[in-house]
Amino acid sequence: MLGLVIFAALAFDYINGFHDTANAIATCISTRALSIRSAIIMAATLNFAGAMISTKVAGTIGKEIVDASHITQMVVLAAVAGAIIWDLITWYYGLPSSSSHAIIGGIMGAVIAHDGVAALHWGGLRKIILALLISPVLGTIVGFIIMLGIMWAFHVKAPPNLNRNFRKLQVVSAAFMAFSHGTADAQKSMGVITMALVSYGTLQSFVVPVWVKMACAIAMACGTAAGGWRIIKTVGHDFVKLTPVNGFVVETASAGVILGASAFGMPTSTTHVITSTILGVGLTKRLTAVNWKIAGRIVIAWVLTIPASGVVSFLAYDILTPFLGK
Repeated sequence: MLGLVIFAALAFDYINGFHDTANAIATCISTRALSIRSAIIMAATLNFAGAMISTKVAGTIGKEIVDASHITQMVVLAAVAGAIIWDLITWYYGLPSSSSHAIIGGIMGAVIAHDGVAALHWGGLRKIILALLISPVLGTIVGFIIMLGIMWAFHVKAPPNLNRNFRKLQVVSAAFMAFSHGTADAQKSMGVITMALVSYGTLQSFVVPVWVKMACAIAMACGTAAGGWRIIKTVGHDFVKLTPVNGFVVETASAGVILGASAFGMPTSTTHVITSTILGVGLTKRLTAVNWKIAGRIVIAWVLTIPASGVVSFLAYDILTPFLGK
């Protein structure tokens, strides 16, 4: 059972990688700052590096949603199943939903199925949900302000020359974004696996083992290398048409918000942050520069993710319990 839980958590990490590949490389592909092959190799490598840096977010996911006394192997397995199913649904329809929201909703749904609503740690959940709500707003504001600053600073420079220079800088900003994605998203699976190890009795306290960090970093990197072309198209082409200077701002602002939150152990949705930053950059052009139909679909996916993955996890727990036990 423990082996099955670990396998499922790594599968989620892999899916998270290809589901969220767009976060790091969609903008530099759409502006042709990097070829698809080069962008994927860079993103996979730096996702791995970022995943090895810290475990603060893993601790938040593993300890602050529910007390360890309410965690069983079945709870963790059902939680991961709910997150995986919702990620695959949104990937199929090309919606950049949040894997962070999915795993949080999955844990909540599975725990409620096992021990009821009272088992949830509401203090920790408030902190997590607050971070997930504030980070997109911050991304929009930071992206808007930085883009305005660059427009003011370079207003006398001819656009072709400006974009030529920023296409080179965008490679650096895309690398920064890929690294920050690894620091934030791989840690969710680290937290889930460590939670399962504590529940099983392998670990006496919540400390992420090195082999868990390595396994999650590798799974995330492999998933990133697989690519998520449906979501890359939505983020990089359909939402807002981006130039190299726009892409540079999007990636730099997003990475700054994500790394800042990760340093405090606050889980953010890299998907929410980068799409909201794209919105902020698009708004510096004009309101019609934003594809509001796509924006509406993205918002719907954001709103639905936690309750939908929670419901799926709840059902997964009820379906699997008769066969695998509680």
